[in-house]
Amino acid sequence: MSYSRFAIYYVPPNGPLADFGASWLGWDVVQGCETRQPSLSGLRDITMTPRKYGFHGTLKPPFRLAADTDLDGLHNAVTQMAEACAPAQSDGLALTALGRFLALIPVGNSASIARVAATCVEALDAFRAPPGEVELERRRKGRLSGRQEALLQRWGYPYVMEEFRFHLTLTGRLPVDEIDQWMDITQAHLPPLPRPFVMDEVALVGEREDGRFELIQRYTLAG
Repeated sequence: MSYSRFAIYYVPPNGPLADFGASWLGWDVVQGCETRQPSLSGLRDITMTPRKYGFHGTLKPPFRLAADTDLDGLHNAVTQMAEACAPAQSDGLALTALGRFLALIPVGNSASIARVAATCVEALDAFRAPPGEVELERRRKGRLSGRQEALLQRWGYPYVMEEFRFHLTLTGRLPVDEIDQWMDITQAHLPPLPRPFVMDEVALVGEREDGRFELIQRYTLAG
């Protein structure tokens, strides 16, 4: 399989939460295939944007490989990083509205999750090709702060390091007057959420020719 971009995700292990996410979004990032969504009016439309990424939490945002690097080298680097990186944990996960989209976010202290994300961003940066001017301008349309602009210049993405907020996305942007309705619907379809929430592995994923992401390999955090 040929991939245009790569990313480091948290992908929930096999179980009720992973099954829910794959079904809810209509794309199974682990199996690399479409799934049948629940029969809910409007669900396919509101999940259109996150569908291609699959159910996940981003740790290192999608990037193209830098010149003179390859997938084998990236795999080896992720392996070494994971072997040295300690697992992370929070009290649990909870459904919330982040602006106008719905997501699951950590409950309680999430500093160790931010640590894992920062490690992924920094340790693998040599494999990231610099973003082009078109991508930079697209990011800047979000009215970045001075610090976010500096992070964009340094790491190729404005919402990393202290601007990072871990989340597992469940919808695209919703009309303001539909947020509460979709909160109730989503809550009714969620499986029991993990308590505590443990992040003891990361996943290397790739963007396929059709623009959808799929799992390449999982790595245990063993530091």
